[in-house]
Amino acid sequence: MLRVALAGQGNIHVAEKSYNNHEGVPLTLARMPQDTDIAVIEIGMNHPGEIAPLARMARPHLALITTVAPVHLAAFNSVEDIAAEKAEIFKGLEPGGVAILNGDLDTLPILQKAAGRAEVVCFGAGAHNDFRLRSFDIANGATIVRADTPEGDILFKLGGEGAHLAQNAIGVLAVLHALDADLARATLELASWHPPEGRGARLEIALGPEGMDGSFTLINESYNANPASTRAALETLVRQPGRKVAILGDMLELGETGPALHNDLAPLAEGIDVVHTVGPLMAVVPFETRSITAFDSAELAHRIGRQVRAGDVVMVKGSLGMKMALVIDALKKLGDAGAAEKSEGVE
Repeated sequence: MLRVALAGQGNIHVAEKSYNNHEGVPLTLARMPQDTDIAVIEIGMNHPGEIAPLARMARPHLALITTVAPVHLAAFNSVEDIAAEKAEIFKGLEPGGVAILNGDLDTLPILQKAAGRAEVVCFGAGAHNDFRLRSFDIANGATIVRADTPEGDILFKLGGEGAHLAQNAIGVLAVLHALDADLARATLELASWHPPEGRGARLEIALGPEGMDGSFTLINESYNANPASTRAALETLVRQPGRKVAILGDMLELGETGPALHNDLAPLAEGIDVVHTVGPLMAVVPFETRSITAFDSAELAHRIGRQVRAGDVVMVKGSLGMKMALVIDALKKLGDAGAAEKSEGVE
């Protein structure tokens, strides 16, 4: 979002994909041109002790923490420990820097304390936030966002659907304001932003020659999954028109909390017409509309073709290790099959 929002506002250098670890961060920094005006560096972790050395390397003037969620609990004892690790980013913050925090988090006090003397700016839906998400409306592949900011009320469009996307966009506004960027220009640019492949990208798949058998919508959330992002994906799917189909793979790296966190998803699937699952953890979740329970993604990819029909909205979500991209490929080939059938008819 920041890459798109900052278009035309200087020389912008942004990390490629999720280059956020001990290899990706230095690679992004090494590739940064000397005439860069603004660099957007992503820093991530899945074990304790990873954030601080990367933050000291990047030396940010602004540090944004989008959320703190129950992920990577195989390596952490609690969500509070995850917050403390994320807050290590402030050890690299330049003097006079700005800490931009999700003000709706239960772990906000941990982040605020770690920010020390930095200027703290909060964003979120709560009335206490400096940048507030007032409302959002989802329709036709876009989200219309209304926000209260120090620069006044702002109404803008995002080229993707989801409450979580609207929340992230408010964080982007806070960054833009701290950079003294042109908010009006930036919000116009955000209309052209779309979720990347594997993180909510939408694709219309035509069925049959020239789409004569109709089409279905594929929402590709296959890159990764955790309880927070899966909840957001399900909430977005429930809002879609037509028959709603969720294909869910296991959420990994959750440690002993894994089974309970998977079971928590069951109520969120109310309103979803069909649920197919991949993996042993999803297999035991009491989804009321469960259909196929597959051992792995290859099995489901082989069986999924007969389960999709015209007008469906199909969302695929799962941890990267579950290889849900195999299911995405199989669903895309339902459209390829129609194209191949057309070619054979011409010949």
